[in-house]
This record gives sequence, C-alpha cells and structure tokens, in this order.
Amino acid sequence: MLQSSLRRISSRHICQQVRYTSRYFGKKKQFPSNTVINFVPQQEAWVIERFGKFSRVLEPGLAILIPFIEQIKYVQSLKEVATEVPSQSAITLDNVTLQLDGILYYRVEDPYQASYGVEDCEYAVTQLAQTTMRSELGKITLDKIFQERTSLNSNIVNAISEAASAWGIKCKRYEIRDIQLPSKVKEAMQMQVEAERKKRAAILDSEGKKVAAINVAEGQKQSQILASEGRKMEQINTATGEANAILAKANARAEAILKVSESLSLKSGDNAAALTVAEQYVQAFGNLAKTSNTVILPANTGDAASMVAQ
Repeated sequence: MLQSSLRRISSRHICQQVRYTSRYFGKKKQFPSNTVINFVPQQEAWVIERFGKFSRVLEPGLAILIPFIEQIKYVQSLKEVATEVPSQSAITLDNVTLQLDGILYYRVEDPYQASYGVEDCEYAVTQLAQTTMRSELGKITLDKIFQERTSLNSNIVNAISEAASAWGIKCKRYEIRDIQLPSKVKEAMQMQVEAERKKRAAILDSEGKKVAAINVAEGQKQSQILASEGRKMEQINTATGEANAILAKANARAEAILKVSESLSLKSGDNAAALTVAEQYVQAFGNLAKTSNTVILPANTGDAASMVAQ
C-alpha cells in the first residue's frame, strides 16, 4: 500500500513537472524587428550579438543597429516578475509529508548573466525555489512552519538569491500560498486544539474560583475588623459612661456629705443626725428578718436609743 501511494505521488509530481516544463519551454518570445533604427522600451534590456558574438546591452531609448551584422538575440524584462511555484511534496523534520505551493517574485539585475548564464532563467529560478523550499522545510518541524512562516519565507529568499546571483537574478519575495496536510495530521491537530481550549477553560475556571475565594476571605476579614472596631467603640463608650456615672455619684455624695456637715454645725444638727441614724438602724434591722443569713448582733438590739447614743 505504501509503495502504491508513493508511485501515485511520484507520477502526479512528474505530470506536474512535465506540464510546467512544457509551459515554459513552449513559450515563444516575440523579438522586435532587426531594423536600423530601434527604440528600446522602458524597463527592458536588449542583448545584441555581432557576428554571433556578444556585442553590447541596449538600454531604453534610441538604438542604431547594423542589419545582417548585428542581431537582437535576447530581450530581458527588468520588471519584477511574479511566477507560481508548482505544488510539491516535502517532508518536515518530524517526518510529516506536506503538499505545498507558493509564489516567487524575482527581478533580472544583470541582463548579460540572465541571457548567457542559464537557458531559461524563469524556469531555472522556479526549479531552484522548489528544491530550496524542500530543503528548508526539512530543517524545521510542522508546528514551526505555522509559527515561523515569515522566517521560513525569508530563509528561502536568501537561499534563492545566493544561488541565482550567477544568473543575474535577484529574488525579492517568496510566499507559501497553500499547505495541505494529511487527513490524520489534521485530525491530530484538531484534537490538540480542543485539548488546549479545554485546558485554558479549566485554568480560567480555577482562577475564577481562586479570586472568588480570596474575595470571600477578604470580605470576612473586613467584616471581622469592623465588628471588632464596633465592640471596641462599644466598650469605650460603656467605660466612659460608667466613669461618668461613678464621678457623678461621687460628686453627689460629696455634695451630700457637705450638706450634712453644714447641717450638723447648726444648733439642732445633733438631733437631726440622731434621728437619721435611728431610722437607718430600724430599716436595716427590719431587712435582716427577711433573709436566712446568720448575723451576730449586740445584746441590746432592741434599744434604738442606745444605738443612737453610740
């Protein structure tokens, strides 16, 4: 099965090359008439031979030729030319077979070398682009072909320019146009993409849960701080209130004692003090009867006058 597949690929590649070769070698260039007075168009160069030997290169403008002695042998266009590079198979560094094609942009820099250095410069540079592309693809893996496509194109341009300099051709740009992967490789890449998406989704979900947990913890922390601040202010307010109450009681008692002392200094102060003591004695003695506590009292507890006298 492998050999039959290789034979089909090889035969298809050979057919493509035959069609491509016939297209280039089948072209017939239209040379201008070999007259005495000639006008060379802009962005063209005419290679002139005298007696079958190279004579000179005519630049755009008026040109005088000697009929039968001088001949216009080659006409080279100095414009930038875009040519298609046929589809071909290539094997990457990780042994993946690809089918890819491209577009090559080149320009003739030296009409003499382009005329006498190679038979068909366009066909030659296209074949060189194919071999260079296969060589460069064999140096990198499949993933890097997509990641470093610009770098790959640049390497191909440099390699073609270096090799085609002997033909008077300068490669300007090269672009890989289409890359065809085997079906199994496409399925594997699709599975890899889906796995990567699931991985990113799981990471985002875990990051969201992490942020949510941090926010909840931060909220609880702030709530506890605010609650402790509230308890602190409550305790401060309670202590302040109790201190103010104690101070108010002390001031009231001091004022009462002052009033009592002032009253005792009067003529009837002793009798008033004795009456007050007797009332408090009777009240306290009455409260003792309400409880079951054991209290040691003097023998004359019923004599309030003696207690007042004491």
